Amino acid sequence: MTARLLILAVLALGAVLAAPPAQAERLIVSVSNHRVTVTPNYSGEELVLFGSVEKDATTPPGRNYDLVVTVAGPRADMVTRRKERRFGIWINTDSRQFLKVPTYLALFSNRPFDAIASPEVQRRQQLGLNNVLLTQRVGPDYADVVPDDAFRSAFVRLRKQHGLYREETSAVTFLTPTLFRTGIPLPAEVPIGTYSVEIKLFADGALVAKTDSAFEIVKVGFEQFVATTARQNGFVYGLVTAFMALMTGWMASIVFRKD
Repeated sequence: MTARLLILAVLALGAVLAAPPAQAERLIVSVSNHRVTVTPNYSGEELVLFGSVEKDATTPPGRNYDLVVTVAGPRADMVTRRKERRFGIWINTDSRQFLKVPTYLALFSNRPFDAIASPEVQRRQQLGLNNVLLTQRVGPDYADVVPDDAFRSAFVRLRKQHGLYREETSAVTFLTPTLFRTGIPLPAEVPIGTYSVEIKLFADGALVAKTDSAFEIVKVGFEQFVATTARQNGFVYGLVTAFMALMTGWMASIVFRKD
């Protein structure tokens, strides 16, 4: 009997140790628009993410929070090329392929990442563009590289120039100690697809809660018809495109013909 009680006690202790720790905070968030439509005159817009921190009885009193919001667009393979001037012309001399990386990537916080968490936590939680994993094909291998790698730096810089990659460390505003908001700017050339939104709450340099949300960007009208036709009927789309090009050339030859 004693041995049996001892076994039960050991199993109970193991269950307690294996159980996840109680979470003292919970995040409640929402996005102002979960479906963004792209029309012919679309010039970009800004969504608003807002939410609150819900505490429970185990939450330490007077706790200060930090918040990091990561917005990632649909993933795709992309290539960065190095150009050099040779014999008076610019030619591609080398390239690097980035595999399944976000076409849009934005990281927002209420203060600099160095003030939120230690470098180790920043790397583990991918806080900041320098810590986000961007897998490359390097010869026969696949790996992420150091932030100052020439191809990685060029890739991020080019995406930033188009407003598709961004990092803003004062974009999250705490309206009260537990209510917060931030804007999500979407440029005119924003990619179509589903966007994931990850919200992470930090306190005293540690992650204490996180939650997810999402929104979708879709084309409507003639653009959607063209995109759907190209995807579902590629052969017909190619024929129509070739025919339209021939007709445009023929009409131009008539208009600009010299008598």
